[in-house]
Amino acid sequence: QTISGEHGLDSNGVYDGTSELQLERMSVYFNEASGNKYVPRAVLVDLEPGTMDAVRAGPFGQLFRPDNFVLASPVPAHWPR
Repeated sequence: QTISGEHGLDSNGVYDGTSELQLERMSVYFNEASGNKYVPRAVLVDLEPGTMDAVRAGPFGQLFRPDNFVLASPVPAHWPR
């Protein structure tokens, strides 16, 4: 939320800022999708689905591309005996 606000993005990823500097630096954290909408440049990885669900349900959850969520299954530990 903080980074989106600093770059002049609303919760839908649409630019509504007032500074040219915001647009110049937008590509550091965001990619332009379509219709002047920006999406975060992020891959979210976790072992528990609850964390991913919390991000998706949050106020900025719709900004993330669905394929940027990676849910890995835990690998059982193989301890030598």
